Amino acid sequence: MNPSEQSENRNPEDLLARAPGEPQWLEFSSRGRLAERLSGRVADELAAAIEERGIATLALSGGRTPEQFFVALSERDIDWSKVIVTLVDERFVDTSSPRSNAALVIKRLLQRHAAGAAFEKLYEPVPTAEEAATILNQRLKGLPQPFDVVLLGMGTDGHTASFFPKGDTLDEALDPKGEPRVLAMNAPGAEEPRLTWNLPALVKGRSIHLHIEGVEKKSVLFDALSDKESPYPIRAIFDHAPTGINIWYAPAEG
Repeated sequence: MNPSEQSENRNPEDLLARAPGEPQWLEFSSRGRLAERLSGRVADELAAAIEERGIATLALSGGRTPEQFFVALSERDIDWSKVIVTLVDERFVDTSSPRSNAALVIKRLLQRHAAGAAFEKLYEPVPTAEEAATILNQRLKGLPQPFDVVLLGMGTDGHTASFFPKGDTLDEALDPKGEPRVLAMNAPGAEEPRLTWNLPALVKGRSIHLHIEGVEKKSVLFDALSDKESPYPIRAIFDHAPTGINIWYAPAEG
């Protein structure tokens, strides 16, 4: 049985009844429908944070999956001047690279209503990612935390943020007793060095959303949540988040 068939034959409700952290499964027929609903939910959470604390922080994942969501969120009319946007992780490239998560956020999200938001990039123009991490931890020490909204993605290898299997700082990144901080990460499947917020920074988020698309990723997530000894790093998010995680899923097409 291939991964797609295996994934389709497993019931999300059965899985989540056994998964840690009481996650919620939200499935949609298309990417566009998911983007519309998720953008409304996130906008409401940001608006509530602004009303309660006067400011809101939003930590986003990059890659291709959230592009439609970014556009939909940019069209939500909230007080973006009181929102600080940052990234969950970043490739160690500047915004001139097509692989830059920051460039994607600038192009797709920080437009229309959202043009007034502040943006804290996870990049510094220094020779190494390790040097960049040191500078970032100084620059971002005043960033309000915990984040109000954390939006995670997941790769087909089970990584989230830049928690890659066999990453050179993976153990440190996944240490639940650490202080929230940015780390450099080098891993075989990452192509270039990465910069990533660690596990404590992400799981302390007041609201955590995981956005995945396609049956292959669905199957990987099911495997990760079904096995307490799972090698997939995504499992650590569910094991350590004190709040329930919302899983947003749609097929890859549409």
